[in-house]
Amino acid sequence: MFLTLPTLLTWARIVAIPLIVGVFYLDMVPAHQNLIATALFIVVALTDWLDGYLARKLNQTSSFGAFLDPVADKLMVCSALLVLLKLQRVDAFVALVIIGREITISALREWMAQIGASRSVAVHMVGKLKTTVQMVAIPFLLFDGQLFGLIPTRQWGTWLIYAAVVLTIWSMAYYLQKALPEIRAKAR
Repeated sequence: MFLTLPTLLTWARIVAIPLIVGVFYLDMVPAHQNLIATALFIVVALTDWLDGYLARKLNQTSSFGAFLDPVADKLMVCSALLVLLKLQRVDAFVALVIIGREITISALREWMAQIGASRSVAVHMVGKLKTTVQMVAIPFLLFDGQLFGLIPTRQWGTWLIYAAVVLTIWSMAYYLQKALPEIRAKAR
């Protein structure tokens, strides 16, 4: 359970977070920092897809893996957002909404599991879409340059991160709306 290949890939995502953040503390040309952090983030983000694929393909799915995978995603996204906030590439509003949603929905899922209603807040497509948009926006913002001399990554990353904010609010509203009947029933 703890040492299957899919779980090791998930652990690798968590271990890579300090590497991505640490690049910005090295004495390097900022463009090199941006490139290295972007490459690391993309490689690590791709393991998110790979670990899920391998878990299903190798029949190594587990409740621990199902717990750890979203934790790794949230740690990765939140860490990157804090770096981008420090670099003034995202607004505090963006970081607050995205990180606040992650804390809120994680707490909601934990509570719903305690009352035996975790199915009402199971992962939905809008949550997956939110994660995908974040995972595309963040490397654009980390890179902060002209990609192939054509694509202004900060501009595209900014548009995408605001799209992620909209999806973040939408997904939070969706999960809260799904949980509301259980919340009302337990509040009596």
